[in-house]
Amino acid sequence: MLLDGSAIVAILNREPGSDELVRRIEAGTNVRTPLFSPLSRFEAIVSLARSRPEMPRSASAELIAAAAEAVDQLLTEAGAKSIAISDDIGTGASNAARTYGRAVRPPADLNPGDCFADACARTRGVALFYNGDDFARTDLA
Repeated sequence: MLLDGSAIVAILNREPGSDELVRRIEAGTNVRTPLFSPLSRFEAIVSLARSRPEMPRSASAELIAAAAEAVDQLLTEAGAKSIAISDDIGTGASNAARTYGRAVRPPADLNPGDCFADACARTRGVALFYNGDDFARTDLA
């Protein structure tokens, strides 16, 4: 499985359904090592830092540092491994944008980070582990 930033943030923020996300990661690690991309890690850090009530929609350097520590701890505890963003993944992200990206106004409406997550999962041949409905209207759902 490839961990999308949305799942990481949901778990760390203890959003509704996060217990189920944790169970799914734990069940998946019995089969294969979970993966993440540097872009998903970055998105999770920034989103987590910006989700703090003391600084809604913005973040201080301290909040970003604390978020990075929390994200890295979760990834370490999950035994997740980072994958490199290759040219194949870049091409795959462009393909995802052409099919599902916001610029072409499809039902899925993926942002650029989502397009990269889609491409990472496809390139590695693994399921995309996400939270929310960003990918619900793609063929990865």
